[in-house]
Amino acid sequence: MQVAIPLYPRFTALDAVGPYTVLAFAPDWTVTFVAAEAGPVTDDQGTLTLTATASYADLPRPDVIVVPGGPGTFDAMTDEALLGWVRQAHEHTRWTTSVCSGSFVLAAAGLLEGLKATTHWAILDMLRQYGAEPVNERVVSEGKVVTAAGVSSGIDMALTLLAQATDVTTAQAVQLAIEYDPQPPFNAGSPKTAPEGLSELALKLIN
Repeated sequence: MQVAIPLYPRFTALDAVGPYTVLAFAPDWTVTFVAAEAGPVTDDQGTLTLTATASYADLPRPDVIVVPGGPGTFDAMTDEALLGWVRQAHEHTRWTTSVCSGSFVLAAAGLLEGLKATTHWAILDMLRQYGAEPVNERVVSEGKVVTAAGVSSGIDMALTLLAQATDVTTAQAVQLAIEYDPQPPFNAGSPKTAPEGLSELALKLIN
């Protein structure tokens, strides 16, 4: 299985690295970071750089696409090189996926019209503007289009895909290999459970 993760300026690192880590552990899976041109791409904090080792042209027909989100998403939505590659590759993928606001790149490419989809809770309702039906779930599958909610949910999505593509035992083995055993110190990972007023503080951190 060939997985392509497109990078663009100001992507959120865990959106890309979470699924990368899960899928790169899987036997016979190859994960490649791609961009319009091979080279370094810097994340939303301006301090972490990942290297795209291939261009879009180098990888026109991956089996899986994972589009990360981040503050740079809304600029990426007007990047015709990226959108054109997503549209073309989608015709041949087994799965076309996104993490967090990466779903808006799929939407801009015309892939979410009439589909249920998810994204980060802060912008979930905005998906309606692009013809999608917002769903407040960690992972939403609509045929071969799979969207994940905010940042950390990309790990859940990658494990879900791996189980479907191989088997549950393989996915469980990868989960154990990376010791993905979430036990957060606070029950504050969702607006539904976070203390009153915390959503406003969280929004200041991401805007």
